[in-house]
Amino acid sequence: MKYRRIGNCGAKVSVIGLGSWLTLGGSVDEKEGRKITMKAVDSGINFIDTADVYARGRAEQFLGKTLQGLKRQDLFIASKCYWPMSDNPNDRGLSRKHVFESVHNSLTYLKTDYIDLYQCHRYDEDTTVEETCRAFHTLIEQGKILYWGTSEWTAGQIRSAYEFCSKNGLHKPVSNQPQYSLLHRNIETNGVLAYCKTKGIGQVVWSPLAQGVLTGKYDTGTPAVDSRLGNKKSSMFVESYMTSVNRQRVHKLVNIAAELGTSPSCLALQWCLRNEILASAITSATKLTQLLENLKAGEIEVPANIISKIDKLFKPAK
Repeated sequence: MKYRRIGNCGAKVSVIGLGSWLTLGGSVDEKEGRKITMKAVDSGINFIDTADVYARGRAEQFLGKTLQGLKRQDLFIASKCYWPMSDNPNDRGLSRKHVFESVHNSLTYLKTDYIDLYQCHRYDEDTTVEETCRAFHTLIEQGKILYWGTSEWTAGQIRSAYEFCSKNGLHKPVSNQPQYSLLHRNIETNGVLAYCKTKGIGQVVWSPLAQGVLTGKYDTGTPAVDSRLGNKKSSMFVESYMTSVNRQRVHKLVNIAAELGTSPSCLALQWCLRNEILASAITSATKLTQLLENLKAGEIEVPANIISKIDKLFKPAK
């Protein structure tokens, strides 16, 4: 496993991360989830990403139980807050009140004294960025979190937080967690990647395999009932990718992988990791075999000409 610093901060994370959205504590039973998590850690994954809203707290609770007994310093645990957790009007957003209460709940669920990276799951239009920045600064000073970051913020929103922190001597955001894959390249054109590069804000990206589409498992035939596309509850996250153009692109990716003796998922992950500002590609797994395939991407080296070929194949239409 390879490791990279998150932007300008000193801590390093595994280039392949383990996520828990829609999987751990949710659709994956506890026994299989434990196998996946422990194999990930044993294989060198130290970056484990979750959020309070994942399975309504059950993802954090699962990780808290599963990770007990491991050396805390061997793990880099990330969580997030923002989305409503109840009907309580204050149990949502990025107000100082909700951020503080969310951290305390997450610390309890995760059974840890601190969270390595705590992230704003979205931008809160109802709370000033100044209030949010001061809340995260206080939590770092209290030792409850070590770093803070954003997720799915625009370049302007990230800039407003970074500049306010710089001006007022507060701890600045060190990371951003956007969706990023061969089929979702928005951060390349909306200014997010460009701004983050200038400020040393690392990217820890989610859905690097486009909800499994880039693994090639939907290339032909009817999707399996245990796949996201075959499941009525999760298919909505996949269907937008299933265009005729994307199907053709993925089919070509499958062929390129076969020629190299590797998998399309490894190529897709390596393409993401071609840029050093990307610290980790967060993957998820419902089966141990999926994790084992993702782990290979943290070890292989793909020739630059192949990465360039893939990049051109999936270049967004202007």
